[in-house]
Amino acid sequence: MNILLLGSGGREHAIAWKLAQSPKLKKLFIAPGNPGTASVGTNLNLNILDFEAVKRAVIANAIDLVFVGPEEPLVKGIHDSFLSDQRVKQIPVIGPKKEGAQLEGSKDFAKAFMIRHSIPTAAYKCFVSGQNREAKQFLTQLKPPYVLKADGLAAGKGVVISEDINEANITIDEFFDGKFGEASKKIVIEEFLKGIELSVFVLTDGKSYVILPEAKDYKRIGDGDTGLNTGGMGAVSPVPFADKDFLQKVEDRVIIPTIKGLLKDGIDYKGIIFIGLMNDNGNPFVIEYNVRMGDPETEVVIPRIENDLVELLDLTGKGKLSECKISISDQVATTVILVSGGYPDVYEKGKVITGLNEIEEVIAFHAGTKLVDGSIVTAGGRVLALTCISHSADESLLKSYKAASIIGYEGKYYRTDIGKDLKQYI
Repeated sequence: MNILLLGSGGREHAIAWKLAQSPKLKKLFIAPGNPGTASVGTNLNLNILDFEAVKRAVIANAIDLVFVGPEEPLVKGIHDSFLSDQRVKQIPVIGPKKEGAQLEGSKDFAKAFMIRHSIPTAAYKCFVSGQNREAKQFLTQLKPPYVLKADGLAAGKGVVISEDINEANITIDEFFDGKFGEASKKIVIEEFLKGIELSVFVLTDGKSYVILPEAKDYKRIGDGDTGLNTGGMGAVSPVPFADKDFLQKVEDRVIIPTIKGLLKDGIDYKGIIFIGLMNDNGNPFVIEYNVRMGDPETEVVIPRIENDLVELLDLTGKGKLSECKISISDQVATTVILVSGGYPDVYEKGKVITGLNEIEEVIAFHAGTKLVDGSIVTAGGRVLALTCISHSADESLLKSYKAASIIGYEGKYYRTDIGKDLKQYI
């Protein structure tokens, strides 16, 4: 098969790395890709939000299947665009159509879906621009901390958790004043869930599903989960506090009702469902849905999948996922993210990266890099995901951190405590 993978981050490098291992793969194209994906496939310089350009590339390269990495093309309807075009309508697109993508594209849509289908989640209320007074009044009915979410896509930054009601009131005004443009013209305010977070990933053809490895990521910039929220500073899989009984509850109370709910609502969904969960005293509550793999969770989830990923995606596109049995490694995968100094605030790009050829037993998935005059340089906030898979979390983390010390560039920063909080559960 010829496959086109859309995206350019660490998630896409990890997916491309896995796809390239398949004997069923003929050619792999990544658009726009990065220097890491270029080592396992052919990068195409495309704007993936220009659906016409994507379709032309599909035709020109005889693509048999398209896998959409990030959420924005899905929310904007790339799958629908393919289905409405006679030239490419027969090409399977792995990723939901626009309606299904609203599970991530609208917090209000997702919460209403959960309530409608009795999926455990926090109590909430939705407000639109101009309802500042009503939103602030609702806050007085809740106990701190207060959880405020921009309804639409906000690049992972549209969630604010505040202990102070005055600060929460200011956030409401900022959201409605357009802090995230149209994304925050509608907001969701919900009760705070106590517990410990994890992510579960499901691949579905709309009727059948397979459960991929679970993961825990680390979102704060500083050790001990301090400082600003980022896209993710590291991840671990499996998650030791998510035992067999808990994961069975997740399947029974969340995954099955989600798949059945999509069917009941007439939403044809082929692709990934990312379920952000809170483990509250052994009971799962859904924090959010995403309609694609998480980043950096992908960098620890993908290496633990023993199946041929091309075959999994092919069966998904054909609606035959029931023919597959998922096989997951019992080894532990860890990833440590190297970021640019100043991230997630202001940071500089273009810093030459050294040491990539010196690391051992670790895969350096490229997240924000660029090839300039023969050198790999930094090109984003999150730069590299250093992933190791080994027999224990301690061993994997030791190797990930050794690689983090070897790789160098001006302003390099990483958290030093990834996975430490999980030792109490082992």
